Amino acid sequence: MGKRFMQPLRIAVQWGYLLFMVYLGVEFFRFVRYCRTGGATPFVPRPEGVEGFLPISALVSLKEWVLTKEINPVHPAGLVIFLTIAVVSLLLKRSFCSWVCPVGTLSEFFWKGGFGLLRRNYRPPRWLDVALRGIKYLLLVFFLYSILVVMGPEQVTTFVYSDYNKTADVRMLDFFLHLSPFALGVFLFLTLLSLPVRNPFCRFLCPYGALVGLISMLSPAKVSREGELCVSCGVCTQVCPSYIPVMAKRRVHSPECIGCWRCISHCRAEGALEMKLTGQKVIVPGLLFAILVVLLFWGGTMVGRLTGHWHTAITVQEYMRLMGR
Repeated sequence: MGKRFMQPLRIAVQWGYLLFMVYLGVEFFRFVRYCRTGGATPFVPRPEGVEGFLPISALVSLKEWVLTKEINPVHPAGLVIFLTIAVVSLLLKRSFCSWVCPVGTLSEFFWKGGFGLLRRNYRPPRWLDVALRGIKYLLLVFFLYSILVVMGPEQVTTFVYSDYNKTADVRMLDFFLHLSPFALGVFLFLTLLSLPVRNPFCRFLCPYGALVGLISMLSPAKVSREGELCVSCGVCTQVCPSYIPVMAKRRVHSPECIGCWRCISHCRAEGALEMKLTGQKVIVPGLLFAILVVLLFWGGTMVGRLTGHWHTAITVQEYMRLMGR
């Protein structure tokens, strides 16, 4: 597959995942409605994939798994998805952010639309850009410290089996269905900011992105530039959504690289930019990269199902009881 087709392929994968997540959201809404009406509406099985939106619960579950060597049955799919994203980031850069994440998909849609309207995207001054990027790392440190360091074993177990954690998915749904004026204002602000600025939430505020970015630095697959073939046109640097100076790099190690292939796809010099494994000799074809992203995510869920760590142990009757409070 020619490199120029990588962007249509990536966008198709992005939107495919987005539509699938919308489907999961609708099915979960119908499940919650069934429980809250006491079975007056048609029954819909709870889709386990919604636990992918519970990163805090997954992080606590990770700590309990390390402490007890067992995956708790409350939200097991959340931990499986969390670990799958970590593995994908370890092998294929931050491809989760540019191939799967719904926030990344919508953010890219908005900044591309903003480019069409404004004929350009704006980047904050370098000093401000660096300072703002530091926010997501501070948030990451806060969550990691609060959960992995401060919470003791008893607190972890208490949280995991608490009614609060059991209904974390329902609380998440209610949050989006009944946005407070403040939350709505934040969403509108970030949406409007996404028109002139590329991926502001992902770049400045997302602690999940900060975590997978740090993990991705260990990835053997990285964008590599062949200096002898490069014509120094600067297109790779211009199209990078993370503003990485690709043209000035021999190999891109930055945690900000989201593995979107835009620099490679737009490169004007054949062979100057490639996704290569450690050693810079083995080239990773674009189609193979795309297939691996999809297969690894699908494979992670299959491993969870086959090992019995996918479906929650919370019964429908228990959900009804918890929602009836």
